[in-house]
This record gives sequence, C-alpha cells and structure tokens, in this order.
Amino acid sequence: MADITDLLNKWHDGDRGAFDELVPQVYGEMRAIAAHLLRNERKGHLLETSALVHEAYLRLVDQTRINWSGRAHFFGAAATAMRRILVDQARRRLASKRGSGAAHQDLDLAVRVAVEPDTDVLALNLALDGLAEVDAELARLVELRYFAGLTLDETADVLGTSPQAVSRDWTVARAWLARRLSAGTPGEGQPA
Repeated sequence: MADITDLLNKWHDGDRGAFDELVPQVYGEMRAIAAHLLRNERKGHLLETSALVHEAYLRLVDQTRINWSGRAHFFGAAATAMRRILVDQARRRLASKRGSGAAHQDLDLAVRVAVEPDTDVLALNLALDGLAEVDAELARLVELRYFAGLTLDETADVLGTSPQAVSRDWTVARAWLARRLSAGTPGEGQPA
C-alpha cells in the first residue's frame, strides 16, 4: 500500500490510477470530516455523510493541477470542498423560500469553537469570506482547524508555521468570527 503523499504526487503527475488507489485510504477520514460538519448543520438536513463525501470526491477528482504537499493539505482541500457544498445547498434552500430568509443566530464564539449546531451556514460563510479579505491566512486556519478537523500540529504543518502560532491565531480568528456573527455584518472590520 502506497503512502498518501506518494499517491497524491502521482495523481498530480496525471496517474489516474493513483487516485483510485488513494480513495480507499482516505475514505474513512473523509467520512469523519463529513460527519463532523453535518453534526453542526440544522436539524432535518437532507444531505447524508456518504453523499457529502461523494460530492467532495467529484469536486476533487479534477484537481490534478494542485501540487499536494501531503496528507493534511489533501484533507484541508476536502474539508473546503465540503464546506462549499454545504453553502451551495443552503443557498438553494434559501432561494426556494423566495426571499423569506433565514434567522441569524447570535453566537458566543470567544469561548466555544467557531460554530454551534444549527448555525446559519450562509452567515458563517459570509463571515469567513470577510475574514479572508482581512487576513487570508486566518481564514485558511479556520478551514483547516474547524472544517477539516486538523490538530494544531497538522495545521501548523500545512501552514508552515509553529503550533504555538496556530494556537494564537486560532484564538484571534474565533474572536473575529464571533464579533462578525453577533453583529450580523460579516466582512467588515479588522482581526482582534
């Protein structure tokens, strides 16, 4: 059985068989990421764990132009794809309501992780996009820590920094998101 990083590099070089060999090795972790994301979705969510993983695979399969730096980089990309799928689904759901909109929830994120169950995924997405405009690295860190479920060490490895810097920046990013979500105006302001 080949190493995940080796398979990613072969896939990057155009070996479609490498992707077929990669899938069974990463499927379990991708299901865990999807299950984590879906636990934080509103009740009655129609997307199932397997469907989210399969949709993410469809989005990743054509990503041969990415120069994968390893396992954590791949799972970060998978989590980002899953986040976008959930945002797209939330947008479709709101569009079907013909403008009725969704209730935004105020969150105290300074103590808790970035989101709570039933959080409005569109509000979180807007807030995260706003954070990316102010500080793209903080937004990437949130994607890796929250959406991909990477540890401090894994996130530090992907970002090329120290776990201490990741821990410090994680605190700043959560506080910034808490302020944006509770103010209801994502996308403006500066990091804490």
